[in-house]
Amino acid sequence: MLSCNICGVTVTSEPDMKTHLLIVHMENEVTCPFCKLSGVNYDEMCFHIETAHFEQNELEKNFERINTMQYGTSNSRKDSTLQCRMEVNSSIHSACASNHPKISAQGPPNNGILKHKGFYSENLTESRKFLKSKEKQSDRTKIKGSIYEAMYSPPECPFCGKIEGCSQDVETHVKTEHADLLDTPLEDCNQPLYDCPICGLICTNYHILQEHVDLHLEESSFGQGMDRVQCSRDLELAQQLQQEEDRKRRSEESRQEMEEFQKLQRQYGLNNSGGYKQQQLRNMEIEVNRGRMHPSEFHRRKADMMESLAVGIDDEKTKTSGIMEALYRYYQNAATDVRRVWLSTVVDHFHSSFGDKGWGCGYRNFQMLLSSLLQNDAYDDCLKGMSVPCIPKIQSMIEDAWKEGFDPQGASQLNNRLQGTKAWIGACEVYTLLTSLRIKCRIIDFHKSTGPLGTHPRLFEWILSYYSSEREGSPKVVCTSKPPIYLQYQVVGIEERKNRTLCLLVFDPGCPSREMQKLLKQDTEASSVKQLRKFVGNLKHKQYQIVAVEGVLSSEEKIVSI
Repeated sequence: MLSCNICGVTVTSEPDMKTHLLIVHMENEVTCPFCKLSGVNYDEMCFHIETAHFEQNELEKNFERINTMQYGTSNSRKDSTLQCRMEVNSSIHSACASNHPKISAQGPPNNGILKHKGFYSENLTESRKFLKSKEKQSDRTKIKGSIYEAMYSPPECPFCGKIEGCSQDVETHVKTEHADLLDTPLEDCNQPLYDCPICGLICTNYHILQEHVDLHLEESSFGQGMDRVQCSRDLELAQQLQQEEDRKRRSEESRQEMEEFQKLQRQYGLNNSGGYKQQQLRNMEIEVNRGRMHPSEFHRRKADMMESLAVGIDDEKTKTSGIMEALYRYYQNAATDVRRVWLSTVVDHFHSSFGDKGWGCGYRNFQMLLSSLLQNDAYDDCLKGMSVPCIPKIQSMIEDAWKEGFDPQGASQLNNRLQGTKAWIGACEVYTLLTSLRIKCRIIDFHKSTGPLGTHPRLFEWILSYYSSEREGSPKVVCTSKPPIYLQYQVVGIEERKNRTLCLLVFDPGCPSREMQKLLKQDTEASSVKQLRKFVGNLKHKQYQIVAVEGVLSSEEKIVSI
């Protein structure tokens, strides 16, 4: 028994096999069972199968053996199917051969590669598709199924792939639908080839190349669109991160600003932590707990404080009198390095206590200034029957001045409230209070330094002119009728030293009574006076404001000053 290598038909003798090959495979058109290549002769087809489909051919043989074992011989079924396909191909081949006689005469080229147009375009594409599907499928059963489906599929058009029921229908379809292709002369082997500029694929038709390149461009456009979408998402994410960063920064700035504001509130006594009375009691309790104050002393001081607050007069426990007289004696008998000195009128010294330590300097300076005015006959009319008030009373007096219309801007800055707080006061509040008492005064602002290293020599010159304007050519010690000047300290005089430098004499409310009382000794020591001196190099703040008293206001002038 002999078996046909092309279609698998079994015959009994060699003459029958030759007849079969002549009738079936040589006279009719041969079609490749793997890639459907047609239009070649028997020898070319055998060469094509051995070179292009060696592995598929081996798998088919194995599949035939397995099929024979399971279902018996399938030669009759295979023969009928292939016979139908060969009939269709024979019809198409006959139609093509009438127009292209070279088809039947061509043999395989020397390099073993077929140069037929169908091989480069449709058949080459089908072969590549088959090989790609083979590489992707790891299961041999799937490969065998694909071969089986390719071998036993219904007849189809070789140009458009349309499937028909039989070979006659395919032939009719080709003659009616693809007559232009049948009439077109076959291009020779030297026809131009077109390379894809993107992937290098070789195409025999520029229309196919154009469609192929369009696919690349569509993929590129899709990729660019995805890139734009990704960029848009990245931009949105960056904007969200920036907004979150800005929100955190603003939150941090707000927090720091609030902390600074609260710090300033604590510093200037505006944090609702209580006023003079609460601080006095709290500090005395601390002294008792530390063993530095007897409980009986605590109760005695508490009673005195309550009495002082009730009448609004200072209890004078921090007051030191007679210092100006002691200074006059000192400069008369000593101070050989001083050329001349001018002293203000009599002034009492007041220092801070447990109730106002850390914030009451402005109030104590006002008490010192008022103590001098109360001892000056020129101010009896406007200060008649008045005593040095306690700090809570001074706060109340400033609030009353605000209610009269003095300094509305300063009142708003302090929330129109001083009583029960530790709010600091300065030159503006002292000016407001003095003006409300009909005392004529003015504020002089030294808003920037006028000397080297941030000093204020012009401030010293102004104070010198203030005290020395009354009596020119006076002796070494001059006791003027001028009240002291309100500064951060209380300026009670000025020295002109032998080297022509100026030195202020000030009462500091931070200096305790025990230190000030050292000046009251019969023989005042130079070291005791030293604590009163402020040279030019000692005042280096950016700005200074002073309040200078200049007389008494009439009722009309007081109204105008409002």
